[in-house]
Amino acid sequence: MKDPTDLFEYERALHREGFALVCGADEAGRGPLAGPVCAAAVILPEDADIPGLNDSKKLTEKKREALFPRIKEKALSYGIAFASVEEIEELNILNAALLAMDRAIGMLDPVPALALIDGNTTKGISVPARSVVGGDARCACIAAASVLAKVTRDRLMLELAAQYPQYGFDQHKGYGTKAHYAALEKYGPSPVHRPSFLKKFYAKR
Repeated sequence: MKDPTDLFEYERALHREGFALVCGADEAGRGPLAGPVCAAAVILPEDADIPGLNDSKKLTEKKREALFPRIKEKALSYGIAFASVEEIEELNILNAALLAMDRAIGMLDPVPALALIDGNTTKGISVPARSVVGGDARCACIAAASVLAKVTRDRLMLELAAQYPQYGFDQHKGYGTKAHYAALEKYGPSPVHRPSFLKKFYAKR
């Protein structure tokens, strides 16, 4: 397995370029059929000691939960923000995810000199930004943001599961599993489902 300390090499190179404060931003929840998209932005001190830090998708839920308070404790600054189901429908999921990332970056104090955005676009980001494809596996600050976003969104889906128990959000977090589609067949969509994500499902029916 790749040594997690390598995750800091990307930021170290940017510090050598003259960027004193660099943040990473990432989102969670682009794919689900329900719920908002969540984003986080994190500024880490150089070579912050966060054992086990990695792309949130490569970590177990237990490891993400353990990292969550440690990242918040070690970060120089962090922000966590959402874009709602209504905004996803109005803007499309990519633009809503970028909006959530920009909101999270806007919470940072101090303001970063550069934002590293996971993905291949920086459209709508209101500070100087660079996109980093696969950034959550390449940059420590993006990896940290991915964990904060994923844990926060998963916790929100547990709250929505209590409001709408028939859909099993606590199990699949809104993703399109067999059980989720079966619940949609039986109960129809809830107010927190994304209509545009259900078009294919209803077309098949």
